[in-house]
Amino acid sequence: MSEVKYVTVRALTKYIKRKFDVDPHLQNIWVKGELSNVKIHSRGHIYFTLKDEDARILGVMFASQNKSLKFRPENGMKVLLRGEISVYESSGQYQIYTKEMQPDGIGSLYLAYEELKKKLEQEGFFDGKYKKPIPKFPLQVGVITSPTGAAIRDIITTINRRFPLAKVILIPALVQGVQAGRSVAEAIQKANKLENIDVLIVGRGGGSIEELWAFNEEIVAKAIFNSEIPVISAVGHETDFTIADFIADLRAPTPTAAAELAVPHFAELTERISVRQTRLMRAMQEKLTHQKDRLQNLRKSYAFRYPKQLYEQKEQQLDLLVERLRKETIRAAEKKKDRYLQAQNRLKQVHPEAQIKRSASQLLQIHKKLQREMAISLNQKQTNFQHLLSKLNALNPLSIMERGYSLVYKGDRLIKELKQISEGDQVKVKLRDGYFSAEVRDKERNKNE
Repeated sequence: MSEVKYVTVRALTKYIKRKFDVDPHLQNIWVKGELSNVKIHSRGHIYFTLKDEDARILGVMFASQNKSLKFRPENGMKVLLRGEISVYESSGQYQIYTKEMQPDGIGSLYLAYEELKKKLEQEGFFDGKYKKPIPKFPLQVGVITSPTGAAIRDIITTINRRFPLAKVILIPALVQGVQAGRSVAEAIQKANKLENIDVLIVGRGGGSIEELWAFNEEIVAKAIFNSEIPVISAVGHETDFTIADFIADLRAPTPTAAAELAVPHFAELTERISVRQTRLMRAMQEKLTHQKDRLQNLRKSYAFRYPKQLYEQKEQQLDLLVERLRKETIRAAEKKKDRYLQAQNRLKQVHPEAQIKRSASQLLQIHKKLQREMAISLNQKQTNFQHLLSKLNALNPLSIMERGYSLVYKGDRLIKELKQISEGDQVKVKLRDGYFSAEVRDKERNKNE
C-alpha cells in the first residue's frame, strides 16, 4: 500500500483561496440580502452577515470603501452589494469583500443611474471642452425649480444680498415625480427662448434618490447639454451627485451655493473697486511726480538754457553733414560713371562688329603666316628635289654614257657579266646617241678575276 501524502490546513486553505481569486464570476458580483450582526470597528471597517431565507455569507467593507456611504448600515436592513468573493485564510471562511453598498429599495435606480452615466460619458457629454464660462456680472439670472420650494427662497435671498443689481427670473418646473424630468427639460428650452438671461440655475433641495431622480433622466441631461445659456446645477445637498451635475457648466453643492457662484458679492466688488481706485491714484501720483521730474530736468537742460548756442552748433553740424553729403554724392556719381565706362568697354569688346574685326585681323595674320610657311616649305621641297635629282643624275646609267661608256643587251637583258653571253650570240650595243647590233666572236676574262 502506497504511503498517503497529507497537506497542511494552511496549504489547503491557500489552494481554495486561489480557486476563488481566479474565478471571474466571483470578482465583480452583485448580491442582495439582509444585514445582520453589523459591527462597525473603531478603525472604520464594517463587519456583517448577509443572509436571505435559505443561506448566509460573511461580509466586510473596509474604511477606504465605506467613506462614500450615504447611510448607516443597520441590522435587518435590506441592501444591494457589489464586491468580490474570497477566502479569509485565518478562519478558512469565504466572505464578500464589499466595494459598494446601497439600500435594496433603490438598487434598480442606482443601476439605471450608473448605466446612463456610463452611456453619456462615452458619448462625450461630460467632456470639459463643451463647458461654457459663467458670466462674471450677470444682470438676469434664470432659476428653474419649484416655485413653492425652499430652494427658490434661498436663491432669491442670496442673490439680493450679494448682488442686488441682478434680476431673478423664475421659470417654474416640477422637480419631483413622474413628469418632473420632462417639465425641467421644457423649462430649460423655454429659458433659452427668452431674451437677456445670462445664466441658468437648475435644481432643488435635497432628498432621496427617488426624489432627485428627475435630474438623472436623459431628457434633462440633453436639455442642459444643448442649452446656449450657461447652466449651474444645484441639486440636493453637498454629498448628492446627479447626472445633471456632470453635464452642467458648473456644479454647486446646494441651491444657496449656486446663487453665490452665479453672482459676485457686491461688498467684495466695492472693496475690489476701492483697492483698484487706490492703486490707480497711487499710480497716477507716481506718474505725475515722474513727469514733473522730467520737466524740471528738461528746464535745466542745455537746450533750454542756451538755445542760441545749441542752434549755432546744430547749424555747423548741418553744414558739415551737407558737405559730407555733397562729397559722398560726387564720389558715388564718379563710382557709378567708372562702372558705366567699364561696362561700356566690356560691351564694345563683346559687340559682334568688334569680334568680326578681331577675327578678320586674326584671319589676315593667319593667311600671311600660312603663305610664309608655304613659301619656306616650297623652297625646302625644291632644294630637296634638286638634291635628289642631282643624285639621280649621278646614278643614271645614261649619264655614264655621256662620258664614253655603252651598254650591251642580249635581247632585253643587260649584260653585266661575261658568263651571260656566248660566242656567236647577237647583241645590241647602246651608245649615247643610239645603238648598233654586233655578233660575239670571241670573249676573254680579265686576268685578275
